[in-house]
Amino acid sequence: MTNDPFNGLREFLAVAEARSFTAAASLIGVTPNAVSQAIRSLETRLGLQLFVRTTRRVALTEAGDAFLKRVRPAASEIADAYELLGDFRKRPRGNLKLSVPRMAIPLVLTPLLPHFRKAYPDVQVEVSVDDAAVDITERGFDAGIRIGEAIEKDMIAVRLTADITWVVVGSPAYFLKRGRPQTPEDLTRHEAIRYRYPGSGAIYRWEFERDGRDLSVDVPGGLTVNDFQMLVEMAEAGVGLAYLPDLSVRAAVTAGRLEQVLAPFLPSSPGLFIYFPAKAQTQPKLRAFLDQAARLTREGKS
Repeated sequence: MTNDPFNGLREFLAVAEARSFTAAASLIGVTPNAVSQAIRSLETRLGLQLFVRTTRRVALTEAGDAFLKRVRPAASEIADAYELLGDFRKRPRGNLKLSVPRMAIPLVLTPLLPHFRKAYPDVQVEVSVDDAAVDITERGFDAGIRIGEAIEKDMIAVRLTADITWVVVGSPAYFLKRGRPQTPEDLTRHEAIRYRYPGSGAIYRWEFERDGRDLSVDVPGGLTVNDFQMLVEMAEAGVGLAYLPDLSVRAAVTAGRLEQVLAPFLPSSPGLFIYFPAKAQTQPKLRAFLDQAARLTREGKS
């Protein structure tokens, strides 16, 4: 039916995802020519160009981008409806897409994923590592992992780790050369490895507590990064002091590669949580992942 409003939508979504007609054809199992014809037919019906095509790349037009933002959630709903039929088979399957910060890899994913993949081989897991804030619904993720205070209020959140205590750490060599700060104000005479938020681009000011009051310090430093793992590595190398969640430096502190200072002044915040829209918890693949994560959390407490 040429007037069927769904004609061409599968091809449109595939090309928008792959940014390539050839890759989109491979993704949905048709020929590149079939994809091109479907897109041309869709553009003709809509009276608008959805893609800009060159010999090197395929990009969405402004109209195409606006169309994608409206169509993708509906397509996700339809895909979810089909996936719910998997409940009758009692076997989770499909592609589970997760957005996680780098610090979640050793703390959650490394111990969890091998067991999950062994228990549920029909679930393919795709992990996107990103320390920036991510709209998981708009970006097509099934769930995300973030520090509790960074999660939107309309999401369901399930705890994965204990609360986080923030720490200031440096290498033994750094402290031997520069001495140890005794108060937050002393940091103005030290060298920091500064952190720039990937999303906003703002430099993070180190936060402290004294006598029930919050204070922050803009610690000077000649190196700025936007990756937590690089903060750890540069601190271990003696480049400067770093301000990090205790969970992310526990191994380095235990091994003596890093040492903590200013403990009486450092605040705590909620730990890592896995979060997702309420409607997503009906998906067997996500429920299976949550069950495995809950088991890991229980074992961590025992």
